[in-house]
Amino acid sequence: MKIAIIGAGAIGGYVGVKLALAGEDVTFMVRGANLDAIRKNGMKLIMPDGTEHVAAGVKATNDYAQAGPQDLVILAMKAHQVEAVAKDLPKLFGPATAVVTMQNGIPYWYFHQHGGPLEGSQVRSVDPSGMLTEMIPPRRVIGCVVYPASELVAPGVVRHIEGDRFPVGELDGSASERVTRISECFGKAGFKAPVLDNIRSEIWLKLWGNLTFNPISSLAHATLVDICQYPLSRELAASMMREAQDVAHKLGIEFRVTLEKRIAGAEKVGKHKTSMLQDIEAGRAPEIDALVGSVVELGRLTQTPTPHIDTVYALVKLLARTMEEERSQLRLQPAA
Repeated sequence: MKIAIIGAGAIGGYVGVKLALAGEDVTFMVRGANLDAIRKNGMKLIMPDGTEHVAAGVKATNDYAQAGPQDLVILAMKAHQVEAVAKDLPKLFGPATAVVTMQNGIPYWYFHQHGGPLEGSQVRSVDPSGMLTEMIPPRRVIGCVVYPASELVAPGVVRHIEGDRFPVGELDGSASERVTRISECFGKAGFKAPVLDNIRSEIWLKLWGNLTFNPISSLAHATLVDICQYPLSRELAASMMREAQDVAHKLGIEFRVTLEKRIAGAEKVGKHKTSMLQDIEAGRAPEIDALVGSVVELGRLTQTPTPHIDTVYALVKLLARTMEEERSQLRLQPAA
């Protein structure tokens, strides 16, 4: 398959190397230091045991027209980064091109083929202008939930930490020919990518932890085990999760694990900093609206109170705004 990976970060690099080594025709859509590094040395993947794999024959470009129509486009970037590339994506589309969305949180396409009174509703916290829906038509989308952990350790170099599951699913729950082909393609590359008949339920299961632990960790500068073992923060996380569960239930979602089991799973991860805390500490803009703001929005749509989620959302949005103002002031300061 001709596959374009949008971004060569922690997940995009990991997926792209494995697909390329399995024989797929992979193009990384990247820029800057990543572009230069991949063109010069290929894309390197370091496994947990220290072994290294290099996809030397992959293409890398920032010219979407040059890359041309693909069989599959993998959106391997954070939700708040997608709009920046959305206008270029149609240059990668042929008549049957599918798009696998690998963003955490509630996706922009959530209510497409959802059914019920909210069918076709726009998730404004994720797609405020409607640009994503216009540029990446939901009919092209295959939903995906990302479970592996990896990190970009240098331009063109990714270290895999753990995990290999990428469940996929059509938005209408069907076992179509294209989603089956994508599942098989991922399987050939060494991933576990079962076809699910309700991808939204799996999205909620991962989001259940992300929408709570990520912002709490960012505000408290605490690891997962710290949050889970300190009684006040553990109860806050549980309260947020109960509110999210109420919202999800009104949308027809059932969770296949209990709340306490989900918290226990996070506790077992240990002294791990969430991705949002890592972004805060690195001075990067954190991913907030897809993970937290979207659940606030769905709470309003379903007339479900979410007071704990609302409070944490307000605080972490203020933190992000303060950081952006500080970055702006630094940019305006004259060079010494």
